[in-house]
Amino acid sequence: MKTYSPTAEAAQQAREWWVVDATGQTLGRMAAEIAKILRGKHKPTFSPHLDCGDFVIVTNCDRFVVTGDKLNTVHYYRHSRYPGGLKSRTMREMLERFPDRVIFEAVKGMMPKTRLGRAQMRKLRIYTGSEHPHGAQQPKVLELKEKSG
Repeated sequence: MKTYSPTAEAAQQAREWWVVDATGQTLGRMAAEIAKILRGKHKPTFSPHLDCGDFVIVTNCDRFVVTGDKLNTVHYYRHSRYPGGLKSRTMREMLERFPDRVIFEAVKGMMPKTRLGRAQMRKLRIYTGSEHPHGAQQPKVLELKEKSG
């Protein structure tokens, strides 16, 4: 019996669209599931060197929850490339101004730091409201497990 190895064309043909409602979801758990779908690890034909993942749409990105005191202790850094140009914002400040970037950075941290990982991140769409312009793709609803306890 020969080992099956998918081709790039076969991996791109079987792409689906998923929609995730972030309301009440824990940030890290939600980001881990989104990263798994973007990479294609939920498919039996997963291959780590191919982009065989699906598209993910995240709605209500400003309504997720975080545990503990992460709103005040997690910092997001950026640098202007000028001397002394390091800027810092807490998660609370980021949520007020750019709620979509918090989810984007959380998912980005769970993806490979390669060209393939950057290409897979382009399949992530994040929206603040409950509406999105991707209805023609007929996205499936991705049900995330709630933490019981």
